[in-house]
Amino acid sequence: SKAVAKFHFLRQQRKMAAGIPNISLADLVAPENVEHSDYLGVFAVTSGSVDHLVNKYNADHDDYKIIMVKILADRMAEAMAEFLHERVRKEFWGYAKNENLTNKDLIKESYVGIRPAPGYPACPDHTEKQIIWDLLEVEENTGMKLTESFAMHPASSVSGFYFAHPHSKYFAVGKIGEDQLVDYAMRKQTDVQIMRKWLSPNLD
Repeated sequence: SKAVAKFHFLRQQRKMAAGIPNISLADLVAPENVEHSDYLGVFAVTSGSVDHLVNKYNADHDDYKIIMVKILADRMAEAMAEFLHERVRKEFWGYAKNENLTNKDLIKESYVGIRPAPGYPACPDHTEKQIIWDLLEVEENTGMKLTESFAMHPASSVSGFYFAHPHSKYFAVGKIGEDQLVDYAMRKQTDVQIMRKWLSPNLD
């Protein structure tokens, strides 16, 4: 049977200039009542634990190698996330089969679609990672774990969403009011005070 998951997104509430809407990631997926299908993708990748190397270099008092191995592990995880996103665009979903971007274009994120992550400005709620973990059975398939604070372990890991909407772009939800906090907690079927804790940086 297919796994069913429901993600929860917040909407910008600050006053915008005339003609500029307050957006949400939910706007990037077609509603249920349209005839055609639409999709939201999720992913989780890791370059694995480098703790054994960090411990070895720590015993040698080699701070430079500790820094370098952590940087390389982070870069490898980001590269895998970028590589998978390219395959989504050109192969799995195939909406940009003829994409031919330079490294400079990739750095500028000139491709169609975005891959935001829980905890980042467009989706500031870290607890949404748990839904990704459950849907993909991340821990069973990769060994990646979530801590009590929803940090990923190993640290050199990346997870998030794939949106293919042609007008999708990165943005920040920013400050939200009590009304949206209460509505969001209700949609997540979570106590308001718990969500207040997780969304405290975004509360107006």
